[in-house]
Amino acid sequence: SIDLRGLTTDEAIPLVDKLLDNALWAGLNQVSLIHGKGTGKLKIGLQGYLRENHLVKKFRSGEAAEGGDGVTIVELKSN
Repeated sequence: SIDLRGLTTDEAIPLVDKLLDNALWAGLNQVSLIHGKGTGKLKIGLQGYLRENHLVKKFRSGEAAEGGDGVTIVELKSN
């Protein structure tokens, strides 16, 4: 997981990109992006990026125990 709270979408995307690459190399099938609730701009920006990313199978908002709307759970495509 990575904590992106307080960052802009432009600042967060390179960090997410690196996380996704590292997760695939490590054989992980899921990562968590902690963006917080705030205004929702970071969440919207990240989810737009995830929709277009070829490494992402699907994503969803976290369940209550995972952080709720302040977290996006990303499922990665298999290697």
